[in-house]
Amino acid sequence: MPIRIPDALPARLTLEHENIFVMTEKRAMYQHIRPLKVLILNLMPTKIVTETQFMRKLSNTPLQVQVELLQTASYTPTHVDSNHLETFYRTFDQVKDYYYDGMIITGAPLELVPFEEVAYWDELCEIMEWSKYHVHSTMHSCWGAFAGLYYHYGINKVILPEKLFGVFPHIITKKNSPLFRGMDDVFLAPHSRNAGIHTDDLFALPQLELMAASKEAGPFMIKSQDNRHFFMFGHPEYDADTLATEYWRDVEKGLNIHVPYNYFPDDDPTKTPIVRWRSTGQLIFSNWLNFYVYQTTPYDLTTLTPKKTDGTEPPLDESAEPGSPEYVI
Repeated sequence: MPIRIPDALPARLTLEHENIFVMTEKRAMYQHIRPLKVLILNLMPTKIVTETQFMRKLSNTPLQVQVELLQTASYTPTHVDSNHLETFYRTFDQVKDYYYDGMIITGAPLELVPFEEVAYWDELCEIMEWSKYHVHSTMHSCWGAFAGLYYHYGINKVILPEKLFGVFPHIITKKNSPLFRGMDDVFLAPHSRNAGIHTDDLFALPQLELMAASKEAGPFMIKSQDNRHFFMFGHPEYDADTLATEYWRDVEKGLNIHVPYNYFPDDDPTKTPIVRWRSTGQLIFSNWLNFYVYQTTPYDLTTLTPKKTDGTEPPLDESAEPGSPEYVI
């Protein structure tokens, strides 16, 4: 799936260098098909790094994906060139009359801040409410997952005693789900967060299901029964050096940070990490795009309607193993 992006976007050169199939707007004009329209609400201060990571994961299936980038209007980031934002990003007022097949809401370094104290919380709530009518399926990532669970289902985050930091093994609890097609029963993925959720809150809501989890890291993926919302707490989109960059940044700040679990060879931060989650991220995003966006999205996106949230909406036929393992946080 080539991703359709602006010709001058910095991510283009990075992705092409990695042999990722990127289609510029000029070339896309000659393909007479309707591309999947995916909106990325990028809440991270490292805008260019984050947009490149997610675009990399949207690029490996046989359809055309048109990616648009969204920023908040109520908070202006300070870690990115304003020209980049003005050139490649839109605000909610500029997109609110449009419809999208898929949406990604990224993480943000805000886990220790109460939701209502986040500078752009009201705007984010407006966007998440709008998504019920204007987006077919939304993938919430890390802090975006906490925010989505809190807004849509009233599940609040809990602060962890120490930062969950490293690469952890996960068990697929819904083995027959199309989301995990082609994946092993146990997979590795990075986590980097200071918050979690109580699983009792999750299991109390029949409209949500736990898809994959870790004994060490807790829930990895939660899905709504109607397949309109995915909540992913890990970071399979991370680059090889992302955790290392975070680790050395915190060390330089004098913070009490431990070496990322299962990341550096022999837990030696002077050694180069080995990536063991790249295929996991590629499969998860490819399967989400294929089975939960492309296969079910209406051709006319203006026909989108919000689904029931009381647990009575029948899910897709994806039989799974019974039982809900009691993973902690």
